[in-house]
Amino acid sequence: MQESVQKLVNDGKMLPLMEEFYTIQGEGFHKGTAAYFVRIGGCDVGCHWCDVKESWNADLHPPTDTGLIIENSLKYSDVVVVTGGEPLTWDMSLLTQGLRDRGAKTHIETSGAYALTGEWDWICLSPKKVKLPKEEIYQKAHELKCIVYNKSDFAFAEEQAAKVSDHCILYLQPEWSVREKMIPMIVDYVMKNPKWKVSLQTHKYLNIP
Repeated sequence: MQESVQKLVNDGKMLPLMEEFYTIQGEGFHKGTAAYFVRIGGCDVGCHWCDVKESWNADLHPPTDTGLIIENSLKYSDVVVVTGGEPLTWDMSLLTQGLRDRGAKTHIETSGAYALTGEWDWICLSPKKVKLPKEEIYQKAHELKCIVYNKSDFAFAEEQAAKVSDHCILYLQPEWSVREKMIPMIVDYVMKNPKWKVSLQTHKYLNIP
């Protein structure tokens, strides 16, 4: 990447855009609602079960003018979900400012592994064991989404739940490849611990992006 372009990316004036699309939110609190998704490239958290590993290398995704991303988003929806990759790898301030100035709601899905930038109407925190969230984000998260791949993930989920605010909604979501095995465990766990809710990747059942 050219040095001049890299500076624009570092400043948040351009972002490595992997893809953007209008669809139905499939997970968590806002499932079933229409939203415009902006997927930003770049992630070094490295979850072995990640279903968008092609997002990890930011160099594979073209630096795109942040103003253009804003314009594209507003053609379709006033709810914009920023995801990745790990979007907080980059400064989200200009993106969210531009969207909010135009009346859009800004949502983010993040591991919280990097400092929180930008102004968000909804923060979905999905912490990962390999690179824990920054402490500052726990009390700001609106929902906590813990992915359950094996039994040990329940204990990790409880550790994370102890750090968020009392108003944060708690979700357990089966990792897709082991869903048939983990869903019965999650259902049993939620019934015994009703502070939690079950989240499913409903967009995959609906066969939409």
